[in-house]
Amino acid sequence: MRSSSGYTYFFVIAMAVISALLLSVMKISLQEQQEFNKALDTKKNVLKTVGALEPGMSGSDVEELYSSKFIRQSILDSEGNEREFYIYGSPASPEGYVLPVSGKGVWSTINGFIALDADKNTVKGISFYDHGETPGLGGEIEKDFFTSRFVGKKIFKDGELVSVTIAKSKLQEQSEHAVDGISGASLTTGGINIFLRDNLLDYLEMLKERDEGDTSWQ
Repeated sequence: MRSSSGYTYFFVIAMAVISALLLSVMKISLQEQQEFNKALDTKKNVLKTVGALEPGMSGSDVEELYSSKFIRQSILDSEGNEREFYIYGSPASPEGYVLPVSGKGVWSTINGFIALDADKNTVKGISFYDHGETPGLGGEIEKDFFTSRFVGKKIFKDGELVSVTIAKSKLQEQSEHAVDGISGASLTTGGINIFLRDNLLDYLEMLKERDEGDTSWQ
């Protein structure tokens, strides 16, 4: 009886230890996969912002294209905080710049990227992702019909950073610095108006650095 009882205890303890080890391994593997997927999603959105993401691209295709086209750099803003951005193309002859943007919407923090042409003024593209805004209303900010409105807009006016404003409704006149809003999403787009300009201001010194004689942004 003692031998049988001891074996039972040993078996239970051994199974508990093995189960704990398996759960730990599964947790680590799942966490690593989640981190990989998050990093891949970020790279997809960076590519999407400059119009380089093609439908049906595999993860390896995304990794390869991203690695060949983007260089991550960082600067210090006026408060000494480190801010990352991406150079599209080569540092010697950049095709554009991609800046991360984020801030409060109505129900969530909205993350995204804005891409600027080599002139650091003309919007090349914008994307919003990883948010919890209402589907069919504020959630429409991630749709192509909306983000495409930003392409070609200017963030500087007479040398001053003004960002791109999302109107509450349809614009009465065409503007270089504003886009039509989304019906029923004025609170979400109002939040974007605030954080987009604030985020761009974090990169103001970098954005004002230009080749001598370049007046295309004025």
